[in-house]
Amino acid sequence: MKKTILTVTAICLAAVLLCSAACFATASYVHKQALVSGPALSAAPAESAGLKASSLALPSSGGERTAEEIYQLACKQVVGISTTVTGYNMFGQLTKNAVSGTGFIISEDGYILTNNHVVESAYTTGSDVIVKLYDGSEYTAKIVGVEGRDSDVAVLKIEASGLSPVALGNSDEMEVGENIYVVGNPLGELTYTMTSGIVSALDREIAADTNTSINMFQLDAAVNSGNSGGPVYDAQGRVLGIVTAKYQSAGIEGLGFAIPINDAAKIARELIDHGYVTGKAYLGIIVTNMSEADAQRYNSKAGVYVTSVTEGSCAEKADIRQGDVILELGGKAVASTGELAEAKKDYKAGDSCEVKLWRSGKELTVTVTFDEEPSQLEVQAPAAGQEEPRQDPGRSGGDGSEWGSWWDMFGDFFDYYEDREDESGDDRGSFWHFGS
Repeated sequence: MKKTILTVTAICLAAVLLCSAACFATASYVHKQALVSGPALSAAPAESAGLKASSLALPSSGGERTAEEIYQLACKQVVGISTTVTGYNMFGQLTKNAVSGTGFIISEDGYILTNNHVVESAYTTGSDVIVKLYDGSEYTAKIVGVEGRDSDVAVLKIEASGLSPVALGNSDEMEVGENIYVVGNPLGELTYTMTSGIVSALDREIAADTNTSINMFQLDAAVNSGNSGGPVYDAQGRVLGIVTAKYQSAGIEGLGFAIPINDAAKIARELIDHGYVTGKAYLGIIVTNMSEADAQRYNSKAGVYVTSVTEGSCAEKADIRQGDVILELGGKAVASTGELAEAKKDYKAGDSCEVKLWRSGKELTVTVTFDEEPSQLEVQAPAAGQEEPRQDPGRSGGDGSEWGSWWDMFGDFFDYYEDREDESGDDRGSFWHFGS
């Protein structure tokens, strides 16, 4: 089945409590966060087979349940997650805002599955993550691992026992039209809200940002800020997916998206066992887009511009250099960082492929043997003496400053918004909100 590719632009997606003008400042940078929000949800599932920390198996199906029964089940399995987002407002001042989302228990001893974007800020800043159960008990959770590059999954752990984990359904057997239920924490205040709907479509390829596209299924159940990371139940009370995204615009309703549970469970298993997803191909470079307009301006070729190369990486060993433009990876043309990321998914650590480059007015081809991608916290800043990544390879003025003049700065600002048009030339006019 051909996948539909939709672009999700995440702008201030985290439903941040007390967020004011800071949201506008964040929006200028297309910030990948989540529709998260306030208070919390609970834990303790039903009789269906739980997920031991050692085996994330898919339990067999049972009989259909009523909506009331599924809600009672969810009140034992769903949890509220709250943390803080740290950033800068439009005046350059450091701000901290409370955010919250949803999660669900996957083992009796306290493993919890949620979205990466719900805890991303806490993971990078070391902020506390608070998990709240339906009975009001609260725990400070440990972030076991996150996967935010190729998906949007995180695993937490609380020190508790005797919890009731969810039963996982088989999302590969999901069908369009089947009934589903969502229980979550919308707006951070309306805890344990249940909504219902159907599976609207399968295999939606959602572009979360310029570098990441994620396979999701579409649903029409109401989801809002704060639902991120919560479960999508089938009629048997088994979890089919993780609520992750929605499309939000005036006059548009019922376009929510969830990560299939089979995909999320595989990632969760890796995060529990290793703290990150193992075996992923890694080049060790920081890149940005070299558009056709930039290529003409700098007498280059359109592709993926290398802003820095990690010392000792496979890219450095293959003689990929800062300032190169990547034209092809493994024979696939790459015109953007997103296409490069997609092409790289065809390989695993230890695989080799050819990379076509543009350097100093000439094309050349090198062979790279991929490293293994490290965990997200292990990715280091460029080594001393290397250029820091910039938003655009051509944004330094003739005087060597980062911005040639105030006019250049505003010109680039407006160029940014001009670039936000779709293929038909129409402005999108609305934002894809990552998380709901």
